[in-house]
Amino acid sequence: MAPTLNSTIQIYVMSLLTIILVLIVAGVLLWLINAYIPMDRKIKSLLNAVVVIVLVLWLLKAFGLLDSLKGISV
Repeated sequence: MAPTLNSTIQIYVMSLLTIILVLIVAGVLLWLINAYIPMDRKIKSLLNAVVVIVLVLWLLKAFGLLDSLKGISV
């Protein structure tokens, strides 16, 4: 049975909602850590950078842009 247009739209909406939800949860968790856990400023900066890099890579993979970069050789 081939997927219908309605089921395809539902898949895209669920994927978009998942991406938005993950970004909101990651942002709130990072804010909570930065606001309420006492850490050195350098450690917080490093933690923020790592979280942003991981989220950007995850977003690139979610939108299919990371897969197209596999064929590029330097």
